[in-house]
Amino acid sequence: MSYTMPEFLAHAIAMEREAAERYLELADMMEAHNNLEVAALFRDMVRYSTMHGDSIVERAGKRELPKLQSWQYRWVAPTEVGDEEGFDYTMNAYQALEYARENEARGMNFYRTVAEKSADAEIKRLAMEFAAEEADHTSALDKMLAQTLRP
Repeated sequence: MSYTMPEFLAHAIAMEREAAERYLELADMMEAHNNLEVAALFRDMVRYSTMHGDSIVERAGKRELPKLQSWQYRWVAPTEVGDEEGFDYTMNAYQALEYARENEARGMNFYRTVAEKSADAEIKRLAMEFAAEEADHTSALDKMLAQTLRP
């Protein structure tokens, strides 16, 4: 499956916004359970996802992007947001970092898959650039994991 540039950008924006929303939910949940260290980690992830989504919107410029309903999205690989089974309010910082890392790795794989399957050189280039950004996030989380006490 391949995308047109407007479809690709619409999917990328949706993925980043969904990730930011999910991380915000997780941060709020952690705060409600007085797990403030993990809440702060998820708030950082909200900022990263929001910044990446805003960057994609900026790149879209004046292009008219399709306004897709949730059932109209065509994902070529799992998206950046993990399912609800991957977390609970008792998770510690290490587990939260692992969860976030898995999400970022899924985002990276999504973009790499788009690049591999696209015949459009500009989509390939942009998807690989986005994959590299997700790889940077994954590397940063790996460093944080290395510095965090394993339960």
